[in-house]
Amino acid sequence: MSATRQPAGEPPRRRGRQAEAERNDRLVLEAARTVFAEQGAGAPMAALAEEAGVGIATFYRRYGSKEELLQRLCLLSMRESIAAAREALAGDGDGWSVIAHYVRRCVAARVGALAPAAGTIAVTDEMTAAAELGRELIEELAARGRADGSVRGDLVPLDVSYLVEHLSRIPRRAPEQVGVCQRLLAIALDGLRAPARVSDLPGTPPTWENYGARWYGGED
Repeated sequence: MSATRQPAGEPPRRRGRQAEAERNDRLVLEAARTVFAEQGAGAPMAALAEEAGVGIATFYRRYGSKEELLQRLCLLSMRESIAAAREALAGDGDGWSVIAHYVRRCVAARVGALAPAAGTIAVTDEMTAAAELGRELIEELAARGRADGSVRGDLVPLDVSYLVEHLSRIPRRAPEQVGVCQRLLAIALDGLRAPARVSDLPGTPPTWENYGARWYGGED
């Protein structure tokens, strides 16, 4: 009997190990994105491990090197950008609304946070293919906005890319920092409109107390 029960019990154990590995991988990737976004591509692996709450060995079991980890994160970010562009282009709004949808989703996912890694890691074939597709989609987004006159006529696709990149790197470890990102995003998106329009800014205005606390070791 024991010989027949043992095989029946093995799949759940494999699933358990797989689930744990997937959970650890998500922790690793989320922590790495956060740390790289705020400290740059030169952030030590120890900082990533601390953020994820795992040992450094967990990183190296999944990724052989920091470069491999960065390559994976860059590819995932580009795929998220592609998905956001396709979702936006499928919408029924005007060109500005389409671009705004794309930018908001990309900034929320911090897809531009790893841009400073450019030139520091090897570019894989997968990364090249994703980058080319992403560029085509962003060009389509910008063209749609210019075609219906809802965005300023001098907008170029890279304006959108750089906007995502810069807003993706704003620290978000405190509620006020999240609010600052949302307000700057609203200001920037209004700047793309044609004719010019002004939206109500979201959230609570930032305070000088919290702004200065960053320099004096106070709470964010």
